[in-house]
Amino acid sequence: MSLIARLEEELKQAMVARDQSRRDALRLILSSLRSAEKELQRPLHDDEELQVLQRERKRRLEAAEAYREAAREDLAEGEEAEAELIEVYLPAQLSDEELQAIVGDVLAETGASSQKEMGRVMSQVMPRVQGRADGKRVSAVVKEKLSAQCARSSSYPTTSPRSWRAPAT
Repeated sequence: MSLIARLEEELKQAMVARDQSRRDALRLILSSLRSAEKELQRPLHDDEELQVLQRERKRRLEAAEAYREAAREDLAEGEEAEAELIEVYLPAQLSDEELQAIVGDVLAETGASSQKEMGRVMSQVMPRVQGRADGKRVSAVVKEKLSAQCARSSSYPTTSPRSWRAPAT
């Protein structure tokens, strides 16, 4: 059963149960999925559905944060409830240890040792986590690991700052 069909079935159940908050959240999710289908002009693949759900979850969490900053706790709780509902349809999140292990493996494979190589590391880590970890969280772990490697290595420039200048013409 596709995700859209599953959501439609749960929407019917929420309507019968007269659960307005769940019904409204499911309608918003379905609307996002359908608009993505229309945009692509074809049915969504599983990974595309996952991307839409992640995007919607992130929007809800950002909106909740904005409401909290504006001292609107009631609205923030509603957004967080919708984000929790979306999380039900997402794969289980990686633990910190699992994420650390994946990043460590990629660092060992690529031989990356400086912050300059963060893009290369991220491009190899993100397909491996496939929606099981937020990009911000992955980025923080990669930065932490790379900075730890930089501190351990002794590959600091040994030349004086004068040699860093462009040659005079």
